[in-house]
Amino acid sequence: MPERFENWNTIYRNFDRWAKIGVWARFLEHVQGVAEAQEQVDWAASIDSTLVRVHQHGATLPRLKKAPVGLQQNQR
Repeated sequence: MPERFENWNTIYRNFDRWAKIGVWARFLEHVQGVAEAQEQVDWAASIDSTLVRVHQHGATLPRLKKAPVGLQQNQR
């Protein structure tokens, strides 16, 4: 950290305290509101599932040996 920012521990404590009391959430809401009012926000998003990791325990779920009941009826 540059010296002008004081001790890194002070910065972390302030950041953590502000996060816990919702300062950053309110700041984000305000900035988004201003940008949206000026029509500068495009809320369209695309998430490629090949890049989204599964939770570490989600990958170990048991696999079905047969298709779920709804799918079995459609396969006739």
